[in-house]
This record gives sequence, C-alpha cells and structure tokens, in this order.
Amino acid sequence: MTLALDLARKAEMAGEVPVGAVLVRGDQLIAEGWNRPIISHDATSHAEIMAMREAGKKLENYRLVDTTMYVTLEPCAMCVGALIHARVARVVYGAAEPRTGALGGAFNLLEANQHNHRFEIVSGVLGEEAKELLQNFFKSRRK
Repeated sequence: MTLALDLARKAEMAGEVPVGAVLVRGDQLIAEGWNRPIISHDATSHAEIMAMREAGKKLENYRLVDTTMYVTLEPCAMCVGALIHARVARVVYGAAEPRTGALGGAFNLLEANQHNHRFEIVSGVLGEEAKELLQNFFKSRRK
C-alpha cells in the first residue's frame, strides 16, 4: 500500500485526484497505476484500470487470476466491474468512498448474485493516510 500511496502522490503532482494502485501476485509486483483521466482525456483512466491494462499487457492475458489489487481509495463501480471481469482474487483499499465506492461505501456490487466471480475485500489499510492525502488535495482546490 505504501507504493500505491507514492503513486497517488504522483497523480497529485500531475493535477489528478491522488489515487494510486498496484497489482501483485504473491510477492511479485506485476503492474502499477495512478489516476490520469484529465491528462489522458479518458474517463476510464482510473488507477485500478491503468494497473490492470499494464498487467494484461505484461502477462498477455486479461485474466489476472490469483492477483491482489492494492488501491488507496475504495474502487468505483467501473473499476469493480473490471476487477470482477479480470478475476482478481483480492482487493485491498485504504480510504472508504461513501459517495461512489462500490465495495460497501455507497453500495456493494459484489452483493449481486448475477456475478460469477467474487473477490476478497480488505479495507482500511493505511486508510487514514490515504484519506488525508485526498482531503488535502481537495482543500487546496477549493482555495
């Protein structure tokens, strides 16, 4: 999660909402991502999506079986859908997102019985640090 927080700071330096993500298998780092929708002109360029795109290219497979995604903010519906389709095994996130979080913050997409894949969820890992980073970013934008 520490690396994901470093990536979130990289996003912040680029003027993006500070969210970072890393994808690992066992103890091996496979891919990393940080928010880039503004600079890429692409609404789908969330940190989790960027990490999954990189991992898919490296592994030459869109299925990311037996991997863990570490992300600084609770994923949105788009990212949870992608994590389901990629067959990620576990998602570990820092700060909860009560307005748009799709793993229990606003709602939980994994509760839908229609999904043929579910993953383990671990929340609150370095959550205060991730929350503070986001709060400071938005405070500075409001000034």
